Amino acid sequence: MPASPARTAAFDILLRVEHESSYASELLHSNTYATLSTPDHALATELVMGVLRWRSLLDEAILLASSIKKLDLEVLIALRLALYQFRYLDRIPHRAALHESVELVKRARKSSAAPFVNAVLRKLSTDPLCSSVSSVVNDFSPQAIAAAYAHPVWLVERWTQTYGIALAQQICRHDQTIPPTTLRLRSPNAQEKLAAEGISLEPGKLLSSARRVNSGDATKTQSFRSAHVVIQDEASQLIAALVGPGHNRILDCCAAPGGKTLAIADEHPDATITAVEIHPHRARLMQKRFPAHAKVQTLVADARTLPISHPFDLVLADVPCSGTGTLARNPEIKWRLKPQDLRELHDRQFAILRSAAAHLAPGGRVIYSTCSLEKEENEDVIEQAQKEDSSLRLLNCHDELDRLQSTGVLTWPDPASLVQGPYLRTIPGLHPCDGFFAAILERN
Repeated sequence: MPASPARTAAFDILLRVEHESSYASELLHSNTYATLSTPDHALATELVMGVLRWRSLLDEAILLASSIKKLDLEVLIALRLALYQFRYLDRIPHRAALHESVELVKRARKSSAAPFVNAVLRKLSTDPLCSSVSSVVNDFSPQAIAAAYAHPVWLVERWTQTYGIALAQQICRHDQTIPPTTLRLRSPNAQEKLAAEGISLEPGKLLSSARRVNSGDATKTQSFRSAHVVIQDEASQLIAALVGPGHNRILDCCAAPGGKTLAIADEHPDATITAVEIHPHRARLMQKRFPAHAKVQTLVADARTLPISHPFDLVLADVPCSGTGTLARNPEIKWRLKPQDLRELHDRQFAILRSAAAHLAPGGRVIYSTCSLEKEENEDVIEQAQKEDSSLRLLNCHDELDRLQSTGVLTWPDPASLVQGPYLRTIPGLHPCDGFFAAILERN
């Protein structure tokens, strides 16, 4: 009997994540897997994300059971899938998980490895950890936290130095949880329509426009298909909300997939917005998100060398980054990222910010943001920009949060906790959202 559709999809996605450096969440929501039934899609998502979150712990157990340091990737992924089910999914019988992983190896044309996989999994199925798994840290150190919560040690050491050991542990614990699906309502009756379609919602934690999904699949609703609601993390929504009133010409330097651009267009219907994206196919997909009446122009260009001559009142530079604030949603990042990558990212981010600032009108503002927790990508970029251009004045994000709170947009009860110095900073595990950084610079 062949492997189930859910496990087959999970296997193929995990293989592509490794081979192509693809993102699991994008693959799971691609057209390729749109025909999966709702239960199969839910199981495939659980398997893919679970294996990626706990990969180092799974690999450690597989090495102990097999005594082989280098396995073919297809064999290793099949073993990871079965072991994840053994350890974390109580309702799935071990024999079913074992049998289907053996079938997946055969399907991947690794039939000669099937007896090996069967033997290793039989050994692993008797491991006491497979009936009781908990992440308990007895040794309060970066090494112990990294081991217990399946994170690279170097990353936990960095967070310990920046945020302290207790908060580093909170971040790691949060990264291993399933994040909520958060919506942004785009029409007054969107919640009522979702309720009629069987979607149970609760208020967001940060913003009045946000809703959290309690039950139901919002992506299957007419409200989602007609874009009356969009999926967007609350921290991402907050970045777009920092764009205050009074801006007529707005530039979004790195706009795709367009969530923040759309949020800005919704709140500033009279503004003319230029949305820049370097990749043509992403620009085309992004353009489809904007309503016909919105004054949004899509431009395919490199944000570091913008082919634009006129100035803007407001520029959003939501730059490409490491994404370490989104590991709960994108766990594969922690296994790909290397310390040396941060310098290359910093240089690219600074080049984009410099270009963004060059297109500011006098008195105009640039909002610089990332979904990274790393200093090189955040404070260091701002400090370098100010050193190079003394006409850029750093504003205090606390003032903008006060504005959002006074107008009822921000509902978080402690706005001061969202600020570190002049910067906006949300921290996973401490705040109910992804980890984002933002700074606001103004041209004197």
